[in-house]
Amino acid sequence: MKLAIVGVAAACLLVSGSAFASEELAKANNCMGCHQMEQKGMGPSLKEIAAKYKGDAEGAKTIETSIMQGSKDKWGTMPMAAQANVKEADAKALAAWILSLAADAK
Repeated sequence: MKLAIVGVAAACLLVSGSAFASEELAKANNCMGCHQMEQKGMGPSLKEIAAKYKGDAEGAKTIETSIMQGSKDKWGTMPMAAQANVKEADAKALAAWILSLAADAK
């Protein structure tokens, strides 16, 4: 019975698509080309972003906007280009996921 429940839960996750953000969604949307989990790459690490916006009531919206519209002068001189191929729902889910990393942020 437990195996059937686990199977149904896994199927629901697959069907729901991008509603659940994770490192896999970040990779699928090419976030990891510029951002790494813990170390600065071309852009700040995801955990640095999480730490910066931890406790900020507008943090999720700020991250989502940066994903969708790009940003400039937030992390140095290199701007982040708008990610036109990222769906709005994915950007929202990614922003929430990035903020969830704040518990592990240094």
